[in-house]
Amino acid sequence: MIDWWFLLEKTILIAGIIGLSFFIAMYTTYAERKVAAWLQDRRGPNRAGPFGIFQPLADGGKLFFKEEIIPLASNRFLFVLGPALAMITALITSSVIPWAAPFTTKGGTQIPMQVADVNMGILLVFSFVSVGVYGIMIGGWASNNKFSLMAAVRGASQMVSYELPMGMSLIAVLMMTGSLQMSTIVSYQAEHGWNIWYQPLGFLIFFICALAECNRTPFDLPEAENELNFGYHQEYSSMKLGFYLFAEYINMFISSAIMATLFFGGYDIPFVKEELWGLSPFWLTVISFGVFMAKISFFLFVFLWIRWTIPRFRYDQLMNLGWKKLIPLALINMVITAAVILYFKK
Repeated sequence: MIDWWFLLEKTILIAGIIGLSFFIAMYTTYAERKVAAWLQDRRGPNRAGPFGIFQPLADGGKLFFKEEIIPLASNRFLFVLGPALAMITALITSSVIPWAAPFTTKGGTQIPMQVADVNMGILLVFSFVSVGVYGIMIGGWASNNKFSLMAAVRGASQMVSYELPMGMSLIAVLMMTGSLQMSTIVSYQAEHGWNIWYQPLGFLIFFICALAECNRTPFDLPEAENELNFGYHQEYSSMKLGFYLFAEYINMFISSAIMATLFFGGYDIPFVKEELWGLSPFWLTVISFGVFMAKISFFLFVFLWIRWTIPRFRYDQLMNLGWKKLIPLALINMVITAAVILYFKK
């Protein structure tokens, strides 16, 4: 028998997360321009609406109404599949993230603010992220353009190289919490303190790898304009280009959410026992969601700040950092964590 209430609940949650991701992606482009203007002592967007807040709508309208061009020499099916795959994998990663404290109805039923609370949530995140690289590879190869192909090769090697230390940095966190389930990791931090206090090196490695996975400065080698013109999406226009650009900002948003979940307690309110507030379940869910979004906003600001502060690495520097620095540091962090856990279990 089909549980229609369960399907309705999950459909509403999925629609809400997708809508939130698009909204955040749109206004992260606005925030990026404003942060850049602030750092460079200029105004930024200030014409489209009050303080320029309608600028993302103008940019979206421009992409929607631009002429759609598909190069004659390209593989048409793969040319369309590339941006679609990049967008889908960027959105689907959000399905295992707990966005707020569970909502308890008057009947005592708990509604988790999470699409899928699976016991291997972290593995699902990495599987989705690893599929996302195909969006870049397929788009660059299908364009039948040497610059796009070179950018796709760069993007693939960069993502493979930085997924290894990213995964290793999380092993130490999983050793402490004893679970791959995202909700369990959040609950563990609410009881024992945030993982950032126990795993500062692991967080630093994870954050650097997240910059590389999102193709953000100083690791934006697949889009290096001074070397590759416009990178892997050089031949794209209209909303196909928009999908690639949106996927980058959605990846930033989801990466920030994952960092907040794994290292900063997720929706946990710091230094506060929520049950002592006497709040209704509705307001507890709303406040915990607001706290989670505040943590995500902080990481998004750091992403933007770094872009306008640190110059782009050379490609050999990118590879050396990943293979010769981050992987050994992640291994050392794993060994130290294992030794400390064994010592205190005696």
